[in-house]
Amino acid sequence: MNTDSTKQFIDQFWDASILPALKDYVAIPCKSPMFDENWKQNGHLHDAVNLCKQWCESLGIDGLKAEVVEIDKRTPLLFIEVPGVEDNHSVLVYGHLDKQPEAEGWDANKGPWKPVVEDEKLYGRGAADDGYALFCAMSSIAALKSQGLAHPTIKLFIECSEESGSPDIKAYLDHLNDRIGIPDLVFVLDSGCGNYDQLWITTSLRGLIGGNLTVSILTEAVHSGDASGIVPSSFRIIRKILSRIEDPENGEIKPEFLHAKIPDDRMQEAKQVAEVLGEEIYSKFPFVDGASPLSKNLTSLVLNRAWRPALCITGEDGIPPTADAGNALRPSTTLKLSLRLPPTLPAKGSNKLLKQLIESDPPYGAQVNYKIQKGGRGWSAPEFRNWLQESIISASDEFYGQPPVYMGEGGSIPLISMLGRRFKDAQFVVTGVLGPHSNAHGPNEFLHLPMAKRLSACIAMLFFDQGQRGK
Repeated sequence: MNTDSTKQFIDQFWDASILPALKDYVAIPCKSPMFDENWKQNGHLHDAVNLCKQWCESLGIDGLKAEVVEIDKRTPLLFIEVPGVEDNHSVLVYGHLDKQPEAEGWDANKGPWKPVVEDEKLYGRGAADDGYALFCAMSSIAALKSQGLAHPTIKLFIECSEESGSPDIKAYLDHLNDRIGIPDLVFVLDSGCGNYDQLWITTSLRGLIGGNLTVSILTEAVHSGDASGIVPSSFRIIRKILSRIEDPENGEIKPEFLHAKIPDDRMQEAKQVAEVLGEEIYSKFPFVDGASPLSKNLTSLVLNRAWRPALCITGEDGIPPTADAGNALRPSTTLKLSLRLPPTLPAKGSNKLLKQLIESDPPYGAQVNYKIQKGGRGWSAPEFRNWLQESIISASDEFYGQPPVYMGEGGSIPLISMLGRRFKDAQFVVTGVLGPHSNAHGPNEFLHLPMAKRLSACIAMLFFDQGQRGK
């Protein structure tokens, strides 16, 4: 494989072919079904998959088959097959085309459905999460084809419900089971990176459980001057219950059943990440003036984010806005709990144990209810085989000029756990372009174009090295 030719081809291919198509994709408001209940009538998800299908077919790659697959009343899926080396295990590439909602706060010259290129960044919703994935993989294939190089059979599985928790993915995996086969290597291009100067490989993802916690003490609101000091506040009761879960002094999660042992190799990875990123681990977040992170121990912060449980309150009911808040003692308070779990901890059992902990022995005899809403297991990558480890190192050195970095991500991608259980013997390369300030799910989301190009070249090398194993 001629790396100089690969770099040159991918740079030109991105500029001439991919960027115009990605701009068209960004302009499509193809929100995930959770955020667009009329997604089928609106047709935006179909517009996105059809755009990508037509673009893939326009490349003229020998043997390429692209099909929009639809079953039942589920979101459409784009399935692409590119034949490769004979008698070699195939590679499966995952990405998604559905998007998060618009969000507020975009710069004046930008918007969620308005593609803007500025400072080598493509701004717009879905550019980095995760519209680039299909284009990235196809550019890697095209680069190998341009040099007449062998590659494995590559199959792209591009869904449209990931931002809703991938409710359709199992049905499609079952439906396409025979065509997918048993991949030897699975690429998931929907993860993050610590900077834009190195190849970042995701080695773990946290699990997630959550639900709504409601504490009721009265049947209706009463005058706070009359009742306070006699009737306990539902807010204070809920604070008391939350202290069973989280230490309010340091944020540490108390129940042992929500913790898991951190493997030694993941500890070493965390130290490497801390050395590479330094204070960028926390300085990338928009702290208010004078605020600070939980700790200045950088390795501990990396492990907090990737392997330790953490609680967030993401919503509330029963508390009026301050402008409408009278002197009343409210009858109830509801909080939405979101609790990240260590990658190896089962989510389902943890949520049941959490419910028992919350609802037992209610203070003052209040009515306490925890309604389980979500749960998804995390994932920890299997050990890399020697050839793949060597290929990753070579690709990073060649196209980034630096060694790769291995990092656990704090977020959750439930489908990876599902794919891991389904393809137990496969190797996984989980990576992505969501780096500092790329702001997926928020305003001013962007795709760092030089990063995407370098990642495309790295994937081309991994495809090529896998193809060589099959010859």
